[in-house]
Amino acid sequence: MIDRRRLILGSGSALLLGGCDRLNGNPVFRDVLRSAEGLTMRAGRLMSDRAALAREFGEADMSPVFRSNGTRLPDTAPYGRHLADGFANYRLRVDGLVARPLSLSLAQIRARPIRAQITRHDCVEGWSAIGKWHGVPLGLLLKEASLSTRARFVVFHCMDELGGRPYYESIDLVDAFHPQTILAWGMNNRVLDVPHGAPLRLRVERQLGYKHAKYVERIEAVESLAGIHGGRGGFWEDSGDYEWYGGI
Repeated sequence: MIDRRRLILGSGSALLLGGCDRLNGNPVFRDVLRSAEGLTMRAGRLMSDRAALAREFGEADMSPVFRSNGTRLPDTAPYGRHLADGFANYRLRVDGLVARPLSLSLAQIRARPIRAQITRHDCVEGWSAIGKWHGVPLGLLLKEASLSTRARFVVFHCMDELGGRPYYESIDLVDAFHPQTILAWGMNNRVLDVPHGAPLRLRVERQLGYKHAKYVERIEAVESLAGIHGGRGGFWEDSGDYEWYGGI
């Protein structure tokens, strides 16, 4: 049975839908929404523990099926070459505002300290699944590269494209140094497969699934997001589909 509150909210949403569509095309209205997003993010962080952990589960809780989000097989030439040689020549670059840029093979990444965690992936499309991830803590690599005090964001450049546009994502340093933020190379006690982001994908457990960039080849520390692609910090954010902060 649908309760009275849901019925009222649903009816109101239907009545307002046409008006919202028109407002979304208004740049002034969109600027107001973006300002509110930033205020909500800052207020949420002020009221919560910045290091609070996302809930972790046991292996018995793992979902029997874990759908892949986004691209399932990148069709770019660089990714095709890496896939053909089993990622033997793959290198992860960590650069930008760092004192010691890194260029790491997959073997070197897997030799770094490992964090394993079983968490729930919440997709903005309305589905969720629980899976086990293991990989290297992002904060460890940033410390190894000696992050500059000027750096405010970390940008993940990926090997897939959508509509001819490079895929990328970004997070700030609060999430970058969160203990559950890892570069995962394994899933459910196996090496990460292609649909789920091989050879490396970001897991930023306090944010929605679209922030978990797959097929990562470069991590760039920057002071501002303004000069990168569309300037809003991610592929979907540049398109206007999702907001930059996808916290949960």
